[in-house]
Amino acid sequence: MLYIVFLTAVCNLKCSYCGGTLDESVMPHDINYDLRKLVEFIKRDENPVVAFYGGEPLLRIDIMEEVIDELEENAKFVVQTNGTLLKNVRKKYLKKFSTILVSIDGVKEVNDFYRGNVYDRVVENVKWLMDFYDGDLIARMVANEKTDIVRDVKHLLNLGFDHVHWQINAVWSPEGLWSDFKGWINKYNAGISELVKWWAGRAEEGVVEGIVPFLGVLKAILFEPNTSPPCGAGKTAFAITTDGKITACPVCADFEWNVVGSLEEGIKKVVDIKSPCKECEYSTICGGRCLFFNREWLWGREGFETVCRACRHLIDEIERRVPKIMGAVETGAVELRELYYPPFNNTTEIIP
Repeated sequence: MLYIVFLTAVCNLKCSYCGGTLDESVMPHDINYDLRKLVEFIKRDENPVVAFYGGEPLLRIDIMEEVIDELEENAKFVVQTNGTLLKNVRKKYLKKFSTILVSIDGVKEVNDFYRGNVYDRVVENVKWLMDFYDGDLIARMVANEKTDIVRDVKHLLNLGFDHVHWQINAVWSPEGLWSDFKGWINKYNAGISELVKWWAGRAEEGVVEGIVPFLGVLKAILFEPNTSPPCGAGKTAFAITTDGKITACPVCADFEWNVVGSLEEGIKKVVDIKSPCKECEYSTICGGRCLFFNREWLWGREGFETVCRACRHLIDEIERRVPKIMGAVETGAVELRELYYPPFNNTTEIIP
């Protein structure tokens, strides 16, 4: 099971698509429960994955280290961070993480437009981390109107990240951040076609480029069909808020349908994907894309279907390249095990 643990609801940035620190009506800014309850709850699981989340989790390194010390015998650890505070964490703890996800939105001008002037600092910290960290280092990108998906993904791979993952800033996006979402989606889809073609060609050359949505879709096609959102929200992944509530999805802790229990009660229910995603022919690959997206149609049917078409396009492009990819396996250019990604639920949502 994946446990996404909010260490704080406070963030030291205020990205234009996020807003930064959560309002206290959603959850308290700091953990207000006895940490022993969290440790005892997670210890019931023989093979937990513990992901530290926020806000910015590295604002509470003290709590993070305490939890790692208590659980490191059996758990895998993941952290999602904006990367500005990485050097504040002792190297011995950073080495304990199986996966570190760093938020960075592509080239400097795009990143700094949406996230503030932090690109240089984040890249400096990431380069420092790369000198000693041998886990999975993932660039976690938000795709916005200024994003060129080909340019920005290749840029992040060239920086040395092991993998690049992105989410389209759709549905929950603040008003006014998009001027022409449909027009951008058309460009995005064309970029996906170009990027998939390049990715498959690289596989034929013996290089599996770490593009998470492509690998995750391929995993669902070749190895393990999805029976829920690929992130596992509501089925195999749950979030623990700063007041000890347990939610299916971490991004909407204040929605009633999303609350499934507490540290006191345990997990009382699961939350499943609803129609129309359950009946969709793409469901075993897409899994409904995202639990929140499936349940809260904030942009109405038209917005839902626009995003859905982009998901279908990406899946179709990968499926078209399966014979080429498997040809690379048959010739020995690529080993089949290289295509099994992620090896465990590392909080990457897979479907953008």
